[in-house]
Amino acid sequence: MAQRISRAKQTIRSSSIGFAEPSLDERHERLQVVLHVLYLIFNEGYTATSGTALLRTELTAEAIRLTRSVYAVLLDHGEVAGLLALMLLTDARRPSRTQDDGALIPLDKQDRSRWDRRAIDEGVALITNALATAHLGPYQLQAAIAAVHSEAPTSDATDWPQIVALYGLLGGLAPNPMVTLNQAVAVAMVDGPSAGLAMLEPLDSDERMVRHHRLHAVRAYLLEMSGDLDGARAGYRTASRLTTSIPEKRYLEARAKRLTEPEPLN
Repeated sequence: MAQRISRAKQTIRSSSIGFAEPSLDERHERLQVVLHVLYLIFNEGYTATSGTALLRTELTAEAIRLTRSVYAVLLDHGEVAGLLALMLLTDARRPSRTQDDGALIPLDKQDRSRWDRRAIDEGVALITNALATAHLGPYQLQAAIAAVHSEAPTSDATDWPQIVALYGLLGGLAPNPMVTLNQAVAVAMVDGPSAGLAMLEPLDSDERMVRHHRLHAVRAYLLEMSGDLDGARAGYRTASRLTTSIPEKRYLEARAKRLTEPEPLN
């Protein structure tokens, strides 16, 4: 990165490029790029795409720090507030995401008493104000979904119909296969696993998803919900082969193994 910055400076000097205040359209475009990069940094820290550790806290902390810096100069920008809220509400779950040995704990099995309530309160306040005062955007909707999860005392008490509605809005504003993937899970919680599985079918022809482990993992989860244990087991094994994250691989292998071995007798 230091070399790239040095080369950019040399290019600017040699071409006599001047600096000027960007137009409103240019500023908006540049801000979207900045927010997207911060979003990616946070995501890589929260669920590392490869390696032996699920979390890279140095990345999540830096992403939050930088987003706070942007928010400090753009207090009225709804998407900046939304992104900061999303990071805080998501990172609040970090203490309960892994076991002592680093093994992944899914959202519905996490000890919610260990969630960071201070971060949740700050995130909820940010997104509540943004939704009431700013133009609606994708980061705000993702933060609103995270807030619904964060405010549920238990997994069973989650307001899944509200989450389905929010994903519907998000899919309209920012269509994305990952949005569809998460929406399918929410729909399954409301309308049953068959409805969720139907939502996944179009993703089978999406080149971005066909080799992505999350598509197979979600389908396996919904198949398990529906009672198709053979299909679920095969899906978990496929997802395990495709992921480059060791904690995720171990988690998926454990799910498949649990469906293979008979339940112990009491």
